[in-house]
Amino acid sequence: MSISNVQSAGHPASLAHGANPHDQLTSGDLAIGVVIGRICQSFDLFVFGLGCVLAFPEVFFPFASHMDGVFYSFVLFALAFVARPLGSMFFVVLQRQFGAAAKLTISLFLLGMATAGTAFLPGYTTLGWAAILALAILRFGQGFALGGSWNGLASLAALKAPKNKRGWYAMLPQLADPIGFILAAALFAYIWSALTPQEFIDWGWRYPFFAAFAINVVSLFASLRMVVAPRYAEQLKERDLEPTSMRLLMREQGRNVALGTFAPLASYALFHLVTIFALSWALLYTQQSVTSFLLVQVVGAFVAMPCMIISGKVANRFGRRTTLGVGGVLIAVYSGWTALLLSGGVVNSYLFVIVGYALLGFTHAQAAGAVSANFLPEFRYSGAMITSDFGWLIGAGFAPLVALSLAIYAGVPYVGLYLLTGAVGTLAALWFSRQSGLPND
Repeated sequence: MSISNVQSAGHPASLAHGANPHDQLTSGDLAIGVVIGRICQSFDLFVFGLGCVLAFPEVFFPFASHMDGVFYSFVLFALAFVARPLGSMFFVVLQRQFGAAAKLTISLFLLGMATAGTAFLPGYTTLGWAAILALAILRFGQGFALGGSWNGLASLAALKAPKNKRGWYAMLPQLADPIGFILAAALFAYIWSALTPQEFIDWGWRYPFFAAFAINVVSLFASLRMVVAPRYAEQLKERDLEPTSMRLLMREQGRNVALGTFAPLASYALFHLVTIFALSWALLYTQQSVTSFLLVQVVGAFVAMPCMIISGKVANRFGRRTTLGVGGVLIAVYSGWTALLLSGGVVNSYLFVIVGYALLGFTHAQAAGAVSANFLPEFRYSGAMITSDFGWLIGAGFAPLVALSLAIYAGVPYVGLYLLTGAVGTLAALWFSRQSGLPND
């Protein structure tokens, strides 16, 4: 008897297979599992991003000016976002053959090896161009592994939550991103302040990558604890959250893939503007100290967290789509002040970071899977996965590179225009979603 038949007969699939009704994954269990895994991913992302500004121009591109070295580093930074959807598609096939536990173990092991490999990688003065090539391969491997680390826990948590609390449970996993940044930025700030500039370039920058490898190990066991449990696989099947063919997904649900990709663009673009780009701008064109600016960004990340909590409560009352739409409007307004905040001195640059983080917290809390309910149940797992990959690629992967290029060669106001295009993309996707009569949860 199929799962749907069992359910239609009035017997939940989990009970039909003799499961203990008390031995079920709650939304809280799932949220905790997702947060731990996401902190690891976010920490890895920001360790590399901060390294692109603070260390890589000197270590891997000493033949170029510091500004050009940052540009080259940002190109490598984007490689992970190009690789991520490729990794997702590869590991979907792997999951079908060997199961979710094997897929997760291999992907997180690959992520850890790529991160540790970066920590041990000699610089340009030792290996020449081979060092740059090796760094590019390791960065591509990080993105490829991140694609494989998708496990469906966030989608399952949102679906298991009561309808009037989905905004809250959608918000909880997103808290991991500012936490990951806080850990990465605080660690870099401490190492930078404790060492001379030359010591930092010679060996100090490598320590955050060692720490990232250790966090990967913790994340692996925390995630495996959830994924290998029979109740996880049972409820994934019950909720129709199993991977499906990408070709079939695009043919049957292409419109929803497009909507899901563009809905979070404003949040994803803003994320890297107030973190990676803002730091590069401060170091290249102001006299601010690295430690001070990193600590201001840490404060901003702390500000983002209560704003995320507020977003969860607002979304419970008014709906996730409405909440994300309000955030998109606020980011559009904020984009008009970008030029003033970036070119108005130390205080204004701090305001750019703090206000940006507040808006980021409110919007990012509902950004992931904001229109996942649009997908038919059998496509929901793969749909949520690939829209996340495409959203990060289009909205965030090239954001530091594009924003820095615009600021230098076109003028700071164009950074605001770039952010505005992300807000327009978000609002357009949400409008089309509403016109299609899709749910606001």
